[in-house]
Amino acid sequence: VGSTVEIVEEGTEQKEKYTIVGAAEASPSDGKISNESPLGKALLNHKAGDKVQVDAPVGPFFVKVLKVS
Repeated sequence: VGSTVEIVEEGTEQKEKYTIVGAAEASPSDGKISNESPLGKALLNHKAGDKVQVDAPVGPFFVKVLKVS
């Protein structure tokens, strides 16, 4: 929690950048995602270069972690 993570969804080239925060601070439109959200939960404890499966309500998808700061 508190880390900023840059990712790219598998099959796309669109980079996305999120800061992982607590549920009370979450604001996806401002790039802040909850550590309890499917994406936030999946990204915890990963590092640059990792391929991560996100178990979203619409079905699983994969993202690659480009950078963690």
